[in-house]
Amino acid sequence: MNKETVKKMGDMRLYGMQTAFKTFVELPPPVSFTNDEMAQYLVQNEWDDRKHRSLQRNIKTAKFRYVADAEGIDYDHKRELDKNQIDRLFTCEFIKKGQDVFITGSTGTGKSYLASAIGHQACLMGFKVYYANTAKLMSILKLAKADGSQLRELARIEKQDLLILDDFGIQAFDAGGRAQLMDIVEDRHGKHSTIIASQVPVKNWYDVIGEQTVADAILDRLVHQSVRIELKGESLRKNRKEPSEEQTDKNIKSK
Repeated sequence: MNKETVKKMGDMRLYGMQTAFKTFVELPPPVSFTNDEMAQYLVQNEWDDRKHRSLQRNIKTAKFRYVADAEGIDYDHKRELDKNQIDRLFTCEFIKKGQDVFITGSTGTGKSYLASAIGHQACLMGFKVYYANTAKLMSILKLAKADGSQLRELARIEKQDLLILDDFGIQAFDAGGRAQLMDIVEDRHGKHSTIIASQVPVKNWYDVIGEQTVADAILDRLVHQSVRIELKGESLRKNRKEPSEEQTDKNIKSK
């Protein structure tokens, strides 16, 4: 009878409940459960399992560039990072308020990592997050326009609680890109948050976007209530220790 019950739980996709029931049968607890306690035990395990799988789906769907978290952030004094400010961002209150975040700094200073870490935390707190390289996203939307699926793509982006646009400004926007960016910003304004990570200082974003009227409209919706972080210091990539030639030879020989 237990085997049949376990199978039916699996058929109904009650995987958390199934695992808990199997554990209960194979390793019964030292204290007997009442009927109410048994029901609570099974339901709680199913709840926890579904929540865990939902979080994992959110993280996978977000497509982060880095596996990043708060513990991996470097607070070296040369970077001039305000830990209190970062800690506040990790509460994700800015998402609840619909605020935007700008992360700027030279190449290699950890903008993408910080953005990914905040996004990962948002996923853990149940928010829907989408990470994208800005130029690639514009290309995807351009192709979507050609095959008639652009509105569907824009609707998907609009639904995200947090959109992360990385490498913003590496490529200047053409007319189509400006229109797509305007659509994204307009759809999300006042409702959902966007993190923009860029090597380009905010004051130069007008030049990157291009056409003055469109740039004014886009930045007017982004700038005024934004949280700004400017990363300084040398490239973190340069500070990583490269293996010596001798160590490299040893590694090759060991293989």
